Amino acid sequence: MIPCRPFSARWRVIMHFDIAWQEVDTVLLDMDGTLLDLAFDNYFWQTLVPETWGAARGLNLQEAKEAMRQEYHAVQHTLNWYCLDYWSERLGLDICAMTSEQGPRATLREDTVPFLDALKACGKRRILLTNAHPHNLAVKLKHTGLDAHLDLLLSTHTFGYPKEDQRLWRAVAEETGLEAHKTLFVDDSEAILDAAREFGIRYCLGITNPDSGLAEKQYLRHPGLNDYRRLIPSLTPKERR
Repeated sequence: MIPCRPFSARWRVIMHFDIAWQEVDTVLLDMDGTLLDLAFDNYFWQTLVPETWGAARGLNLQEAKEAMRQEYHAVQHTLNWYCLDYWSERLGLDICAMTSEQGPRATLREDTVPFLDALKACGKRRILLTNAHPHNLAVKLKHTGLDAHLDLLLSTHTFGYPKEDQRLWRAVAEETGLEAHKTLFVDDSEAILDAAREFGIRYCLGITNPDSGLAEKQYLRHPGLNDYRRLIPSLTPKERR
């Protein structure tokens, strides 16, 4: 649900960002907008859900969108904001069934696989860390095959806290054994990047074009990138064995 800029100026980095790859052993990656095109979620939550919910109540799309905007805002940065069960109960819709039906819309970013494969080639541990509900995650994996390019997949619903919560970061560190000073984290939410930085994650990188059909966004406190392939040359020849 985040406005952004299309895949133009593909190699531009918004802020200077150097990674000492030889000192990084773990790369944590968000899913929606970071590895997958956020167009799926923007359509689902900003158009389909309001349209379906509003039609049952005699509301036009604009009225329904405004009502949904208020509903979303009320639980932003909490686990409920990402919880399909919460929204099913709150809105009286079968959100899980709707997600399954829309599954074919889920697509990988075109720069995702080259980057993940490059990380594998140089021995970096690739961990998905998503706020997505487990059903949402399962549907997207089914239609994209993303899991074939990752070493570990974690939904924050398993831990009971979203990425905005420091308790989540402590739990993930304990679960995975990651060392914050040897970790790169990539996300498309500045609030979540802030939380990662607060926990002590050394490198926090924001994706400026989560939705391929919308304008790019900029980050106030973190470096931004619009194509992972810009990072691949910085992996040294020795590490790209």
